[in-house]
Amino acid sequence: MTTKTSSQYIGAAPVPDRLAAYTSSLAIAEPAPGRLSAYTPSLAIKLAVLYQGQGDSLPFQQLAERLGVPLYQSLNSDNVEEFFLTWRDGCLKLLDRELLKKGGLTVDIEPRNGEQRSWPAPKDGALAQALGRKTRTVVDATTGWAQDSLHIFRMGYELLCIERSPVMAELLADGFARLAQLDWMQRLNLEPPHLLQGNAIELLANLQSVPDCIYLDPMFPPKRKKSALAKKSMMVLRDLLGDDQDKEQLFEAAINAAGKRVVVKSPDYAEPLGGKPSQSFQGKLLRYDVYLKS
Repeated sequence: MTTKTSSQYIGAAPVPDRLAAYTSSLAIAEPAPGRLSAYTPSLAIKLAVLYQGQGDSLPFQQLAERLGVPLYQSLNSDNVEEFFLTWRDGCLKLLDRELLKKGGLTVDIEPRNGEQRSWPAPKDGALAQALGRKTRTVVDATTGWAQDSLHIFRMGYELLCIERSPVMAELLADGFARLAQLDWMQRLNLEPPHLLQGNAIELLANLQSVPDCIYLDPMFPPKRKKSALAKKSMMVLRDLLGDDQDKEQLFEAAINAAGKRVVVKSPDYAEPLGGKPSQSFQGKLLRYDVYLKS
């Protein structure tokens, strides 16, 4: 599956030469005339790149330039940013001030607890049921931290990932580049999922081939106030990006672009995004609503 793109998106990670072909293939979509880029000035105020003597400073400088944010070598009380990007332990990580001394958040390329490590993993569980046994190609239009994306990929589906946040796209590019280096990926001659950064509503309208399934996992307003038990990665993502206010428009774009079905992951308390679904599969505290194309 391909889409119309205007320029190359270069992954930020300082990766070996054998990964250059992958990182240089990531694409960024040009915003439609009259529309703002997904990366708004309000986010630029909140984010900086942090370099603290971790080897070559050039990747940090290039990352700051791509995102249009400051580059700091140290922090003090005058810094107004709430979030920081930096490389630690061979990974690009996102930190807030609470995480500055705790390691940070990164795209985890390892299977989650309970997921098979074989490839392709068995197509079982609620997500696989929702995607469909006969589905071959999937577009994840709301990639985020890519945990569902990577599970879909490990089950053997042909996957295209879309992420509209340039911050998250940098983290994803780093994660997918690390994925490409894993022994089992190289042994099986597999390539990581293709990644597009841009507005999924516009990108779905310009797909040059029709995917069997489009997968949506939009941000819904929380049922309750934040608690200490909320997962840190989701708290940071919500603080950084907010709720998806255009999820209804995204659903309509997905219905128009999908060949066979749209799958919407929702918290169990949320109303179905597209009205009554054709099918629904229940997971733990969530469900997958399936909308079949007639």
